[in-house]
Amino acid sequence: MENVQASHYLSVQSELGEGPLWHPVEKRLYWVDIEVGKIFRYSPATETQESFTVGTSVGALGFRSNGGLVLATGKGFAFWDSFNQSLKILADPIAGKQDIRLNDGKVGPSGHFWAGSLDLKGEGAFYRLDPDCNCYTMLKHITISNGLAWSPDNTRLYYTDSGDHTIYTFDFDFLKRTIQNQQVFIQLPTDNSEGVPDGLTIDVEGFIWSARWDGAKVVRHNPAGETVLEVNLPVSQVTACTFGGENLDELFITTATKGLTAEQRARQPYAGDLFVYKTNTKGLETPFFAG
Repeated sequence: MENVQASHYLSVQSELGEGPLWHPVEKRLYWVDIEVGKIFRYSPATETQESFTVGTSVGALGFRSNGGLVLATGKGFAFWDSFNQSLKILADPIAGKQDIRLNDGKVGPSGHFWAGSLDLKGEGAFYRLDPDCNCYTMLKHITISNGLAWSPDNTRLYYTDSGDHTIYTFDFDFLKRTIQNQQVFIQLPTDNSEGVPDGLTIDVEGFIWSARWDGAKVVRHNPAGETVLEVNLPVSQVTACTFGGENLDELFITTATKGLTAEQRARQPYAGDLFVYKTNTKGLETPFFAG
């Protein structure tokens, strides 16, 4: 197994930086600060950073074919118009539920938006939002719905429940947009000695890159689940990663300050910032929501 170091990329000091995503047309990196309810975007070409306040928590975003963003928020699924800075709620599967919000999510290869909820009582769920804005429950009894990605051939879905310390794999039916045959892909110790699996992405070779909350690293697994590479960071709360850059060979990594004591913050001055690692592989191009 190889050990490498990520480089500090951008100072943002996010409380809970998450959901990084590379826009293939704009050539900009997007991400969120979940509980603060902000969307960020950054242009490497112009070194310009912008932020937008949504008005509710925002766990994940996706790009729309019709322009703007689709979001997973504390008020359900929504569209965000960056130009008018307006939020339009589409479907709220968490309405009336206390202490629960939508967390990580992504647009899948068929143009549908998948995201799940966070409920420490284990009453969360994993949803699919269709282009017609109908919402369907795909899994129940989820604790912390987190990182997800599809295999390059679109036959597998990798999905994280951080509350279980587990990354699962499913058979994915592209035409029906359904998942079945749930199996454990990676299960980490519950004592957090290896960190907690958080956001993830996949490369063109079908290898999984999993961020480790409280683990100070991103871990690359081959399709058999074996660890082949660890990308180390100087901060403990590593939240998510995505491929981007002109050649899709740069791994952008979000981090957080949430949960750190004052003493830990002092020892981790780059906590909450963005990091990057130049890989020897490439990511898949970001799909757009078809609605």
